[in-house]
Amino acid sequence: MSQQLKTITALEAWKICQQDPRTLLIDVRSSMEFLFVGHPKGAVHIPWIDEPDWIINENFVTEIRKLALGGLQESVDNVPIILICRSGNRSDDAGKVLTEAGIKNVYHIDEGFEGKLDDNHQRSTVGGWRYHGLPWEQC
Repeated sequence: MSQQLKTITALEAWKICQQDPRTLLIDVRSSMEFLFVGHPKGAVHIPWIDEPDWIINENFVTEIRKLALGGLQESVDNVPIILICRSGNRSDDAGKVLTEAGIKNVYHIDEGFEGKLDDNHQRSTVGGWRYHGLPWEQC
């Protein structure tokens, strides 16, 4: 039986990160987005789809398991795993694959890092990690 992917807001994700230091905040965007658009402070980058070929990362589940276990946890199920992308689409897809693989305690941030497009086709104006003023950085 597969687990249920939990959908949360950026503010809810931040609260979970503050309450449980084991939480893994994983940015699933491309390398270029992670570096140049910015990312949540402390986020680990494991792309779901990345350049140059823009294909799904066939090692995604394995990479998440390795990170969650890290030699310290007896079970990946003990670690809250929160996924973030630009606007919630890729993190939703990636989260479903994790839950289908039997990983529990998986969340995805429905508004992502930049939020949905507004009426002027711009991001970061109606939601997202950055919109809420949560800690972030870029190179």
